[in-house]
Amino acid sequence: MINKTFLLLVFVSVLAVSCKEEKNIVVAQTYEEPIDPSVRMDENWEAVPKGLQASVTSTNIRYVKSELPKIRTKNSWSGAAWKGERISSQFVLWSNDSIHHVSAEVSDFKSDSGKTLPASIAQTRFVKYVITDEFAGGCGYRKPEDFAASLVADALENVNSYAVKAQETRPVWVTVDVPSNAEAGTYKSTITLHVKGQESKQFEFTLEVIDKVLPKGTDWKFHLDLWQNPYAVSRFHNVEPWSQGHWSLLKPIMKRLADAGQKVITVSLNKRPWGGQTFDQFEAMVDWKKKSDGTWEYDYTIFDNWVQFMMDLGVKNQISCYSMVPWGNEFYYFDEAENKEIKIKAPPGTKEYKELWIPFLKAFKKHLVEKGWNNITRIAMDERGPEEMKAMLELLNEYAPEFGVSFADNHKSYKLYPDELKDMSVAFGHPVDEQDLVQRRANGYVSTHYVCCSDGFPNTFTFSPPAEGVFIGWYTIAADFDGFLRWAYNSWVENPLQDSRFRTWPAGDTYIVYPDNRSSIRFETLREGIQDAEKIRILREELKAKGMLEELDTLNTIVAQFNITTQPEDLEGMLKEAKYNLNLLAKKLVN
Repeated sequence: MINKTFLLLVFVSVLAVSCKEEKNIVVAQTYEEPIDPSVRMDENWEAVPKGLQASVTSTNIRYVKSELPKIRTKNSWSGAAWKGERISSQFVLWSNDSIHHVSAEVSDFKSDSGKTLPASIAQTRFVKYVITDEFAGGCGYRKPEDFAASLVADALENVNSYAVKAQETRPVWVTVDVPSNAEAGTYKSTITLHVKGQESKQFEFTLEVIDKVLPKGTDWKFHLDLWQNPYAVSRFHNVEPWSQGHWSLLKPIMKRLADAGQKVITVSLNKRPWGGQTFDQFEAMVDWKKKSDGTWEYDYTIFDNWVQFMMDLGVKNQISCYSMVPWGNEFYYFDEAENKEIKIKAPPGTKEYKELWIPFLKAFKKHLVEKGWNNITRIAMDERGPEEMKAMLELLNEYAPEFGVSFADNHKSYKLYPDELKDMSVAFGHPVDEQDLVQRRANGYVSTHYVCCSDGFPNTFTFSPPAEGVFIGWYTIAADFDGFLRWAYNSWVENPLQDSRFRTWPAGDTYIVYPDNRSSIRFETLREGIQDAEKIRILREELKAKGMLEELDTLNTIVAQFNITTQPEDLEGMLKEAKYNLNLLAKKLVN
C-alpha cells in the first residue's frame, strides 16, 4: 500500500471538446505531489494566453513546476530509430487558468506505402515532481536545511491523462518502442491532447525506422550492473519479505531492469553488507546457523528463489554476492546453543574470520555446483582497502578460487590481482591502462566504470541534466569499458515519491526508479545511452566484417570525442550530432 500521507486524486468528467462532439476524459488515479519548497514568485503568469499551452520540447530539459517554459512553441517532432529501439520525446504543458483535464491520445503510425505500426507502440506518461537538493560538494552527511531544495521533474507516472493546475508547468514524456519486425520507412502519427473546455491540440510525430535491428535488452553485450534492493520494495508496500505479494511487486520493476540489459543479480550473503547506509537494510539471503555441536548449517532457500526469479526475467550472466568484506567487518548468525542471533566483528586474516568463512565456502561451493551456478558467482565487495582485500583473497583462492571477485575498485587493485578480479569497476575519471583492458577482455573478465556521490558530472541524481545519462553510455564505449555500475537501482528513501533526498548523498543517489514500477527521466536516458553503445558495438563489427574501413574510422572518430571526464559546453548538441551520424552509417550499411 502507498503511504497514507499520499492523497489519491480521481477526476472523471464528461467534457465538451468541440461543438461537434463530446469526449470522455478520465483523469487517472495518482498521488499528490509534495509542496514546492521554492516557488518562483517572479513569473508573469498573467501574460500567458488563455487556455492550455503546449509544445514539443527537448528531452534534456527538467522543467520547473512554478516557472514559465522559456521555449519557442513547436507542434511537430521527428526522430530516427532502429527496429527494436526505444526512442523518447517530451511535451511541456502550462497554463495560467484553473484546472484543465488533459488526456493524450496517440494515433497509429502510418507510412506513405500503406504500412502501419499500432498506436500501442507509443506510451505517454505525465511527469511528476519530487523534492531534490544540489550537488554542493557531493558526499557527506547532509542537514536538509543546509542545502537548497526545489521540485524537480523526474518520476514517470503510468497514466496518459492528468489535471494541469493553474500557474503550473507539467511535462509529458513520450516513449516509442519500435517493433523488431517493423518494416523500414518513414511513419507519421498524431498525438492529440484533449483538453477540458477548449479545442484539442494536435502534434505531428514523424518516425524514421532504419533497416537495422537492435536485439532485445537481455541480449545486449553491455554489462549493466545496477544493484537491486528487494527489501525496499517489501518495506514501502508493507508486505512480508518473500511473500507472494512481495514477488508480485518485484516482478514488473525487476523486469524493467532486465529489459534495459541488466547482467548482474545482487545478493546479500550476510546481513547488512553495507552497514546501515541505506534506508532499508539488506537482510541475509542465506540463513547461517551454528549448531550446538559447533558445526554449521546453511539454508539457501531465499538465495535460490531470488537468483532463479531474476534469471527467469533474463538476468543470467553473473551473481554478485556481498560480502566477505562488509563495511565494519561485522557478521551475523544464529547460535543454536545460545538460542539467539550473534553479531561478531571478524576482520579478514583473523582466526574468527577463518572459522566463519572456511566452512561456508566449502558448503556454498558444493551448493552452487549442484545448481550449476558456480562459474557465474562472484564474491563481491565495495571499495575495500588493500590489506582487507589481500587477506580475503588468500582465503578465497585456497577454498573457492573459481568464484573470483567482483570489486568496485578505487585503489587500482586490478594491478595487484589481475587474475582474481574477474569483474572490476573503477571510479569515473580514473582510466585503466589500455593494455590492462585488452588483457582482461582476452581472459574473459569484465571491466566497467562507476559514478557515485563524488561525481558532479556525469551522474543520475534527480537534479542531473538528463543528457548525462545518455553520455554515460557513450563514455563507456569511448573509454573501452564493457559496461557501467551504479550502486543503487531501488534503494528507496523513506518517501521516494515525495522527497529524493537522503542523509548522506546528493538527492537521487540511492535510486533511479520509483515504487509501483514507475520509471524516471533518469532511467530512460541512461537506457538510451546504453542502446547507443550497443548500436556502436554492432556497427563496428559489421563495418569491419564488410571491409568498410573508412566508415569504421569515421565511427571511431565520432565515438572518441566522448572519452572525456569534464562536462562539455553543449553536451546535448554533441549527442544529437553523434546520434545523427551514427544512424547515417547504419543506413549506409544497408543501402
